[in-house]
Amino acid sequence: MFRLTPLWQEILRSSSGSCRLMNVEPEISTWESAVIWLRNQPARRQLVLDAFYDDPLVAAAERYRGSGEWQAVSKLLRGRTGKALDVGAGRGIASYALAREGFEVISLEPDPSAIVGAAAIRAMAAEAALPIKVVEEFSERLPFPDGAFDLVFARAVLHHTRDLDLACCEMFRVLRPGGILVAAREHVISKEADLGKFLEGHPLHHLYGGEHAYRLDRYTGALKAAGFSPLEVLSPLRSPINLFPHTIDSLRDAVVDKLSQKIPAKPLWRVALGSDRIFESLLSVAERFDNRPGRLYSFVGHKGAS
Repeated sequence: MFRLTPLWQEILRSSSGSCRLMNVEPEISTWESAVIWLRNQPARRQLVLDAFYDDPLVAAAERYRGSGEWQAVSKLLRGRTGKALDVGAGRGIASYALAREGFEVISLEPDPSAIVGAAAIRAMAAEAALPIKVVEEFSERLPFPDGAFDLVFARAVLHHTRDLDLACCEMFRVLRPGGILVAAREHVISKEADLGKFLEGHPLHHLYGGEHAYRLDRYTGALKAAGFSPLEVLSPLRSPINLFPHTIDSLRDAVVDKLSQKIPAKPLWRVALGSDRIFESLLSVAERFDNRPGRLYSFVGHKGAS
């Protein structure tokens, strides 16, 4: 009998880029220089593409907009319009997608970098002729009035915050009643002892630092304490937001390949796992035993109408 947990973990680890890059450690002082160094490692080209660190930036942003991850986010936003705040916007790929969806976007990004920060977003917005305003500030002190936004979007932001509780409170404060927060792709650990293992395996943390992860109850506790209710938790193996760069279909293919290495009967494995209902049931079972340090969760928090 196959043990589900090691199988899923092996597949997801092998596709996530979670390994050290080289034994040679360059001297790196900024996130920008870390990304530049990564771009110059031919063996890590796929990681660069999966992280949307490639240029031209407009093309990378358009690729993100077409990804399964964004398509799942877009479904969450269906029927919503108005002002959106993209917190920790980085290069602005989500700001681009939000603007293309018709939102009036403000990108919050404290890094002024022309490659991975505010200057990059401004250049991209100008090239794409999109009305994106950039504000250089941190999520713990949002320079906006109460109820200023219909949507707050934060992709891989909460685990970077210096004060998780304050950041969640600020995001809640600037939402109008009836607005929502989408906090996507947050690293989760099962216990504090797992943090070192996660950081050791992260492909970029050893270059510049800055990565972190919390227990799931730490995220949900901070979000609920801030006022978000109801709060929806999107789990690692069943949400396309968390699966990227995998999709359900590519994950199924990877599982079939791994099983076929153990018992060479690929056509039979394809038939056995061909049903979406059966495969999703297997994912549900596997998820109960999934304790990978740094696995991804996403959260959808609502601010009740007053």
